Amino acid sequence: MLANSVKLLLVCAATGMLSACSTPCDAPGQLCAPIESNTRALPPPTPLPVPPKPQPPEPVTFAVAVPDITAYDGNGAPLAPITTKPATGTPLDMPAATAPAPADGKVHHIGLLLPLRSASLGPAAELLRVGFMAAYERDRSGFEVTVIDTGDGSSDVLNKFAQAQEEQDVVVGPLSRSAVTAVANSDLVRKPTIALNHPDNRGEARLPAKLLVMGLSIEAEARQVAAWAASEQPGASALILSAGSPSQRRISAAFKQEWLRQGGKIETMDLTATNGYLNDAELVQLRARLAATPPGLLFAALDADQARQLRVAIGSDLPLYGTSSLNPGAGRGASGPELDGVRLLDLPWQVQREHPQVMVYPQPPQPGDARLTADMERLYALGIDAFRVAREVALRPNAPFTLDGVTGRLAVRFEHDQSVFERTEQAASYQQGVLGTWPPAAPTPVALPPAQ
Repeated sequence: MLANSVKLLLVCAATGMLSACSTPCDAPGQLCAPIESNTRALPPPTPLPVPPKPQPPEPVTFAVAVPDITAYDGNGAPLAPITTKPATGTPLDMPAATAPAPADGKVHHIGLLLPLRSASLGPAAELLRVGFMAAYERDRSGFEVTVIDTGDGSSDVLNKFAQAQEEQDVVVGPLSRSAVTAVANSDLVRKPTIALNHPDNRGEARLPAKLLVMGLSIEAEARQVAAWAASEQPGASALILSAGSPSQRRISAAFKQEWLRQGGKIETMDLTATNGYLNDAELVQLRARLAATPPGLLFAALDADQARQLRVAIGSDLPLYGTSSLNPGAGRGASGPELDGVRLLDLPWQVQREHPQVMVYPQPPQPGDARLTADMERLYALGIDAFRVAREVALRPNAPFTLDGVTGRLAVRFEHDQSVFERTEQAASYQQGVLGTWPPAAPTPVALPPAQ
């Protein structure tokens, strides 16, 4: 039991530094992503249907009913707007169908660079490694993966990275924000490199041409929620509610940035939270404010428990949107009717667990008697998609491609001497205490017996 407790503490510590998910990530130089991201704020796709058997699924068109959205590169500079042209593709393509095996018999070498020996990041790195290898085992023909173990120090990471650039065809990693920043600032990136986090804001400096950044980003997610809400509530005013933690301020700022870009009106209100509980007097004041001058919608930069407290205090009359921070994961609360109708974005891995093309991958190992946090589950899913992206990059150098991955709909292209990565996450909502895809599936009609 003591060993299990220690493992759980290490997992929680690493999760607390996660850049892209719901938990605070305030440790400098670790896994926190800056607010700038090269992940586009795309509108959420429609829920993905289960493919028929035995025939392959027919292509489905995802209607994009959102005005043009500004995307941001790794330095925070705006990229070309996304047009409203619908995207087409097969929902959640089976991993084995992502690309053909090499016809010439060539073996492609992929190096996975992770801080497995790190006291703080080791559990997170190991979970990502397991996800990466799970995808590799499903689609390994023509590929060999070498796991390269590093420590926390930038010098060690750069030495191992330089060696990997000599020996591997594609390098995946590093993982920590400080390590990605060190690689981005070096002149070592000569082969395709897929970073698992975002570098620090580098001002006007451009990222290396062969550096593709595919880390999860809570800020990009918040901007995507803003675009989605603006499409569903055109012209509405929004009130951002936050409990003031650093991660919540980052979420609020990103949502506000995109909402203002969409031309909407916005107000903010910081609530006081003590040990996770919102201040009762402030909730009473908020209820009176909403009754007097109700906004068009609310955006909750809160965790799931705080959002439940909010709903109990103010009711469910106003549309409420949020990020994946409102999904604590299976078995970790947030069940019950209080959050019914709340809309958010999250990874298909979290929202579509029963989809057969998510279920083809094994579930991640659990730390003893405990359960992994939702953020650690998302890291495992990132590992799966990291291999799939690396495989595509190796097979089709400098060619654009799209994948329906377990972390979202992924698109990669190469333009203006830059590698551009986009992720569209899955729209979801709480219904009858359970989180599912949005819009909810229509109920199955019940066949009545013929009249006698």
